[in-house]
Amino acid sequence: MKRSKKPLPKVNIISYGKYTRWDNTDKNLPALEFLTDKIKAEPDLEFGLIVEIRQAKGRFINYQIDHPPFRNVKGELVPPFIGEYQIRTNPAKFFLGDSILFPVDDKKGKWTFKIKIDDKILAEKEIEII
Repeated sequence: MKRSKKPLPKVNIISYGKYTRWDNTDKNLPALEFLTDKIKAEPDLEFGLIVEIRQAKGRFINYQIDHPPFRNVKGELVPPFIGEYQIRTNPAKFFLGDSILFPVDDKKGKWTFKIKIDDKILAEKEIEII
């Protein structure tokens, strides 16, 4: 991975907790239902965080969600969720989250949300599903 010589972007966590259902094809981010870092496991529950990113227009951020060990429908352990996103505006708001699917019991535990650039963590938040 090529490292940028630009200064690191500035990232502020705006909110975290339980959100309304999110449609990733919609430009609008989900609405915060309540601010918390402990959430009761319920099916179809949307949770995560919203950050504001400055001084990053045109750059790519990497995100990662570390979660408790659970298996997919094939019985395989699900790896951490990772991805990349290009920042198109300055400032930019970004939602990093997930939803709880059946069965809910194996989703209980600590979920760690990370936003990085050039392998440097810009924001990190832990949310516990109970």
